[in-house]
Parts: sequence; C-alpha cells; structure tokens
Amino acid sequence: MAFVTGLWLLDAPGSALNNRGLVGGQTDNVVEVKKAAAVDGFYPYVSAQAMRYWLRTTLEHSPDILWNASPILREAKVVYTDANPVTYDDDDLFGYMRAQGKSQTARQSRQQAAELPTGVEGEVTRISPLRVSPVMALAPTRVTLDYGTASRHEGAAVPYEHEFYRAVLRGLVSIDLSSAGTFTYTARSGFRNLDPIRVEQAKTQGLEHLPEKNAYRLAAKERVRRVTSLLQGFARLMGGAKLATHYTDVTPVALVAAVIKGGNNPFQYVVRASGREPLQGQPQALRQAVEVWGDQFLSPVYFGWTAGFHDEVGAELAGELLSAPVPSGVVKGHPREVLMTLCADLAANPGWLD
Repeated sequence: MAFVTGLWLLDAPGSALNNRGLVGGQTDNVVEVKKAAAVDGFYPYVSAQAMRYWLRTTLEHSPDILWNASPILREAKVVYTDANPVTYDDDDLFGYMRAQGKSQTARQSRQQAAELPTGVEGEVTRISPLRVSPVMALAPTRVTLDYGTASRHEGAAVPYEHEFYRAVLRGLVSIDLSSAGTFTYTARSGFRNLDPIRVEQAKTQGLEHLPEKNAYRLAAKERVRRVTSLLQGFARLMGGAKLATHYTDVTPVALVAAVIKGGNNPFQYVVRASGREPLQGQPQALRQAVEVWGDQFLSPVYFGWTAGFHDEVGAELAGELLSAPVPSGVVKGHPREVLMTLCADLAANPGWLD
C-alpha cells in the first residue's frame, strides 16, 4: 500500500481566499475571512472543502487534462453525484455518499431534475483516496479590514467592508494509490462502493475481479491516468475568493513530496514561521524525515521551489536534502516541473498502485 504524500505552500501576499460570510461591523456589511483562533492569535486558512472544490473545478475546466466529471443531482436538502467510480474519475478519487431521500419532497425533486445516468440499489459510499488538510497560515496574522463603497449609482454611496491578509499558508496532501481505481462491494459503511448495478457494469467492462478483497479494479493504465490527471490539476490549481480585487495565484509555490509505503506524512515539519520571519526552513527536520522514513520511500523525493519565493529558505532546504541519504535520489525544480516528473514516474512504475 503506497501513497503520494507531501507538503505544499501557498503564498498569499494580500488575499481573501476563503470567506465565512457576512457579519455586522460598523457598516453592517462586512465579509470576514475564515480564520482559526489560537492562544497566540488568528490563523487565516482555506478549508479542506474549498481546496477540494478548487481542484475539482480546475480539472473540469482544463480541456487538455482528461477528466471525467460526475453529474450531480439535487434533492431538497440533499445533493449527490452519480456515485459511479467505474465511469467517473472524481467519484473514484474524491469519494462520495449517495443515499436517495425517501420522502415525497425528495421524490418530487428527482422527478423535476434530470435523472442521473445510473440508478442505485440501497446506499453506496466511498472513502476518498485523496486526502487534504486545511491550508493554514504558518503564523498568526493580523487581518486587515478594508473599507469601500458602491458609488456608481445616484444617491448616497453604499458602504461595505471586507477582510484580507498577508501570509504563507501550508497544506498537506496524500493520495492512496492502492485505493485509486479499486472499488469494493463489502456491506460496510465507506466500503460499499458498488451496488449490484455497478457490479454488473464492472463485469461488463471487464474490470479485474479481486474476490479476496470483494473488489473490482480498473486496468493499471487507467488507474495511472486518473492519478496523474489529478496531479496535473494540482500543478495548475486555480481558485479562491475575491479574485477580481485580490488576484492571488494559488498554485503550489513550494512542494516536498514522495511516494511512500503507508499514509504517514514525514514532511509536515520542514517549514515554520518564527517571530518576524513569515517562513523559516527546518533543514534538520527534513534530514531527519529522510533518514527515519527513507526505507519506506518508493520514489525520489520531489522538491519544488519557485524562484523569487524566499529563495534563501529554498536553497537551505535543497542543500540539506541533496546532502542527505535519499535512497532513490532527489528531483529538484519548479513545483510544476517536479509534479510532471512525478506523473512520468508513476506511469513508469504502475506497481506503485498495487
């Protein structure tokens, strides 16, 4: 069982990437950013849900990335996808829960909406092979409250306020490679990925049957294609609130990752903030991670750093990594370059997904 596991940084030079909604304030019209309260102050963050939404929409709107998005059905207060991982990439890698409502209102909602391609017998659920953390500021940050007005109309201007911040944010990401493209039909919450309708589809399409695991599995080439498409989307990530007035690039500005046996993330402590420094490298933590976990690495360590972003920190960490005993070597470059190399390495080593 192997995972693509890594840490990534997002540079927010003056941003409001994920908002929590309207509150009162002196104008009675304030949009606040999401921020976590701690004993030392407030940490702005992007929720894991928002991060997954950015990634999903990036994949859906990138015509040169092959990505099969699942259709969505809304019932009153319930929404779900087709929940068919055999057909749809995002049902496979993002997981799902589909339990159709039994009330009259739910039935009416289904009748009014376009029916999904596949029905369902009972409930189906799937634990997401993609795992992400909230993308959290490394240090407590003073949030700025900006005052503005809508004044292009006749009469008095309408005042409003919104929060924004300047910070470096850290996120963790992991992809369960053995789960990608493998669908179980065990009668257990999170593991009944396939109902009888989807089992028949898997048989018809010739998926490999794994009776000892109560599972069906896509061909290796298709499983690799889905994971590499996901990584390509991450490499060109788009999204965030207030783009019209803050325009923040949310692609990874720095990245440390590897294919590792098991789901632990050894890279989460390689950077921190301290005092007036918004970003500090922890080269001893990086070396320790490589020395302690190196026997679990299946791939090189992929180290991506964008020129112009805290170059001294990047150089310090890269120097430590290149001098460390990394069993499979180091791939160093821009974050997008190293992610593309990771994609190529996955294609060349489909056994990593077994």
